[in-house]
Amino acid sequence: MTAPSAQERKACWDARDKYWECLQDNKEDAGQCQQFRQGFEGLCPRQWIKYFDKRRDYLKFKEQLERKGFEPAPSPENT
Repeated sequence: MTAPSAQERKACWDARDKYWECLQDNKEDAGQCQQFRQGFEGLCPRQWIKYFDKRRDYLKFKEQLERKGFEPAPSPENT
């Protein structure tokens, strides 16, 4: 795999941002954002897509943690 040019990177990031914005606007309903997902997948290297998907999951988790605080899982002895 050759490294994407600056123009290709920008196109990928723009497609990612549009897809993420669509998800946010549609309450995470990926079905409403298929056209943006296809653009994202068409413009970004596969490894980047995998990374960005994981990154978004992490950012959502982090936001939830900051909003609600840490809630430890129940211990096995207490179940």
